[in-house]
Amino acid sequence: METGATVWETPRPEAAGSFGSPVLWQNEGVDEVVLAGSAQLKAYDLATGTERWLVTGVTNTVCTTPVVGDGMLFFTAWSPGQADAPRQPWDKFLAANDKNGDGEVSLEEIPVERRDYMRGLDRTRDGKLTKEDWELLKIGDAKAENVLVAVKPGGHGNISETHIAWKYKRALPYVPSPLFYEGRLYFLRDGGLLSSLNPKTGEPYYAQERIAGASGSYYASPVAADGRIYVASLQGKLSVIKAGGEKPEILHQADFGARILATPALVGDKVYLRTATHLWAFENR
Repeated sequence: METGATVWETPRPEAAGSFGSPVLWQNEGVDEVVLAGSAQLKAYDLATGTERWLVTGVTNTVCTTPVVGDGMLFFTAWSPGQADAPRQPWDKFLAANDKNGDGEVSLEEIPVERRDYMRGLDRTRDGKLTKEDWELLKIGDAKAENVLVAVKPGGHGNISETHIAWKYKRALPYVPSPLFYEGRLYFLRDGGLLSSLNPKTGEPYYAQERIAGASGSYYASPVAADGRIYVASLQGKLSVIKAGGEKPEILHQADFGARILATPALVGDKVYLRTATHLWAFENR
């Protein structure tokens, strides 16, 4: 940090990419950096970059970030290509997107709002989508599963069968990361479907409860403070939900009239919210 020199660098040839961020986990006294990508969740020693453990068979294309709570690590993600959302056949994808008829799909032929996602599907890294990319995606899909995993500490090597406390497979989030707050795990699926689980057992306190009046898509992750959970929809609606309970209790809703992709930031007694057109700051008085 003092000089900017590289301390270590660990290749990840098996990982085609991830939209999620790494998370730090102190695993039995060792600081680890944990991140997912291409149907694998991996941990590396923060000091040396040495791989310490991996979990296989998770989601193939990852947008979420793991969370830590009560000594455990939780990872969940959903993406097309698994059993609950089969990937579109190549011929249909080509017919819908190959504007110039050359048998390939360049990123310029994809609508702007979908290009970042499609760039992650370019497995050959040549700036276009081809049948070869689709075949490689199918191979990855066969190894993957849309699932929530609770990882126990203390594992080394492949811990897929030895250190998974429980799994859960319903209403998983596509882009928003899960939230660990006041002894509960929360996650949010498109459609405004909120779930809350017991992090020790995986049993739901409630599951797939719709947030009334805010049923659109979600990119921003839920955040929480002072007994309140803040969730912001892509369409611009912010819902404030009471933490805990047997179902979501909406305390307040506001429509900002502009798209919200960024997660709200909580700093002291202030909430910062960035929409497509404004940056808002709210203070508790």
